[in-house]
Amino acid sequence: MVRNRILSPSVLVWFRTPASVWWGFAAVHLFFLAWMMSFIVHGNTFSDTEQYRQWAQLGYNPGDLGDIISPWVYPVLAQIPIFAANVFGPALYLLGWTLIIIVLDAVGLFYLTRGPRAQRSIAPAWFWLFFTIFMGYLSFARVEGITAPIVLIALLFAADRPVVAAVLLSVATWIKVWPAAVVAPLLIASAQRVRVLLAGVAVSAVVAGATVLTGAGSHLFDFAINQGERGMQLEASFSTPWVWLSVLSIGGAQIADNVAINSTEVYGPGADVAAMLMQPLLIIATVAGALLMIWALRRGAEREELLLEGSLLMVTAFIVFNKVGSPQFIIWLAPVVVAGLTHNWDRWKVPATLLMGIAFTTFVIYPLFYTPLIHANPIMAAVLTIRNVLLVTLLVWAVRRTIELGRKASHEKDTLAQPQTPTPR
Repeated sequence: MVRNRILSPSVLVWFRTPASVWWGFAAVHLFFLAWMMSFIVHGNTFSDTEQYRQWAQLGYNPGDLGDIISPWVYPVLAQIPIFAANVFGPALYLLGWTLIIIVLDAVGLFYLTRGPRAQRSIAPAWFWLFFTIFMGYLSFARVEGITAPIVLIALLFAADRPVVAAVLLSVATWIKVWPAAVVAPLLIASAQRVRVLLAGVAVSAVVAGATVLTGAGSHLFDFAINQGERGMQLEASFSTPWVWLSVLSIGGAQIADNVAINSTEVYGPGADVAAMLMQPLLIIATVAGALLMIWALRRGAEREELLLEGSLLMVTAFIVFNKVGSPQFIIWLAPVVVAGLTHNWDRWKVPATLLMGIAFTTFVIYPLFYTPLIHANPIMAAVLTIRNVLLVTLLVWAVRRTIELGRKASHEKDTLAQPQTPTPR
């Protein structure tokens, strides 16, 4: 292997120790802290953190914000990290936000590399760090950076302490909706699904009650309602045909900003119809994925593997069938793949390889060459197309593996049920 030619045996041994992972963690996170410091020293923010700073300063009443985007595009618990990051004041807002992400990542790595899984989690931890090299420009500037380590910890707890996992996933879902894609597989695969369901309901009841008591009850579900007004975002998988129509200047197709929600969308023949159909398609895909997992479980699929592969299926479906498709959505996949690699490295090498390709192409799109993409550059359109094809391939892998889980379990049961021929003496 190439690494064996480049690195000495003693260095390779060191890279397999927990200490090496923490040194790698420090190097990656200090790099991004230094990157953010180039903005912090001038009192500036980076990417979406400017929006978060405005909300932290102005409050959460949409009527007081003027032309600023409503903070209720996020679920209610997103307010906690957004306000907490303002602890050092507006000028150092980005520092506060970055430190929150670093602390959460450290907690995630701690739980990943502790206990009986300590040794087998070293390689998955390195995978997570390399993933962060490409995706850190997004994870350190978006709410996804808050939710991803929470979901990772939940998946690590899921097999032995599903109720704790349910609480963590419910909290994460009230920060950003996507962890709901992991809640469904947990409900299906867990032998304690009633307790898991009650834990999720309890968390949601507390959140809803607190929101109503603070006078914000009317905005509790704005994050879901507002999405229906969006068009097809540029990066979404199903936007690919209109991206190429825009590149080739066919049918009046174009890529333009939706200023009202700070989004770049595609326009052209049939784009409005596609945008209208995406939510029903997402619901259909979600229901189909759940039914497939139920089928596999009834066939005798191993519960932990079903949870992980079902989570990959659902999260990838949430991305592929989403009309938004922002680059930071790729961060959703990392906790599932890291947990999968920890469970069974060999089985999860294929999705891990696909995800690293997705992360790299996403890095090329943002932050490197996003401006050429929104100006319909054909090379960047090709990069985006490759990224979307890799996403669809990952979804197909997850579907096939879930089917194989059910078939394999059913075959093993049939084999055990067959009468054994007596051995002649």
